[in-house]
Amino acid sequence: MTGVLVAGAMTGLGLLLAIGALVARVPSGPVALARLDLARRRRGRDAVLAATATRDRAESLAARRVGAAVADILASHGIALDQVRTDLAITGRSLESHLAQSLATAAAGAWSMGAGGLVWSVVAGGPLTAVPLAAVAIGGLVGAVLPTVAVRTRAKERRSDFRHTVGAFLDLVALNLAGGRGVPEALTSAAEIGDSWAMRAVTRTLEDARLQGTTPWAALGRLGGELGIEELVDLASALGLVADDGAKIRASLAARAATLRRRELADLEGKAQERSQTMLLAQFLLCAGFLVFLIYPPLANVLASGAL
Repeated sequence: MTGVLVAGAMTGLGLLLAIGALVARVPSGPVALARLDLARRRRGRDAVLAATATRDRAESLAARRVGAAVADILASHGIALDQVRTDLAITGRSLESHLAQSLATAAAGAWSMGAGGLVWSVVAGGPLTAVPLAAVAIGGLVGAVLPTVAVRTRAKERRSDFRHTVGAFLDLVALNLAGGRGVPEALTSAAEIGDSWAMRAVTRTLEDARLQGTTPWAALGRLGGELGIEELVDLASALGLVADDGAKIRASLAARAATLRRRELADLEGKAQERSQTMLLAQFLLCAGFLVFLIYPPLANVLASGAL
């Protein structure tokens, strides 16, 4: 019965995807052009991150095709997954591979819940009753959500690393501007000093901007928007003021770098406080267990003597 339920669920999912693909609305001309431009920018972003981020090279073509089909169905129904796209961008993974992985883990979760119910029935010695469909659905839902949670955690860590790099980058740009260099030269020279993955991403972005004939601060702002780095967007806005209005930016960049360092220090202190509280809780539980270990024998003797 479990196998029948799992097979029925998979068949229903396949029919749902097929119906969604058939009833997908044909986009109009402007919408199609906007999607084409968005795909072109994403390919450029992937080219930037390919040399810096930890992209999974073992992605199979079949998995990417399945993920692309799911992405098209979601897009046709107005589901953009903007936050997921941003998290995937900072981790260097594609949306297609992520959707394929989510679909695979959802099927694995549903199958695990069904198989677990069947094994429980055999071990308990009871009749092989049907596994509740709600349990199978919960297993599939948990399996579908787990890859997104993992990607979000990884993206949070990489954004923290990128913000640290942006703080050092601001100091280097300010030093180059103090040396009399122009804004493009200061940006290029500052990016070439570091060798971290974030600094290499900035370097590649500046090189692409030079080849494409766009301003470097506009390219940095676009990179910050795609990766979800607000500090990089603010830097692009500040550098745009330098080019447009001739505002003096060196002191402002130094102040921004100091602000980033103070924010990072505050975050580190907050994490240290959280870990200290966790250690205090562990010590409290250890002391409580030790007290129970000391008090239980005499208490058991008193209760036993009172019962006699």
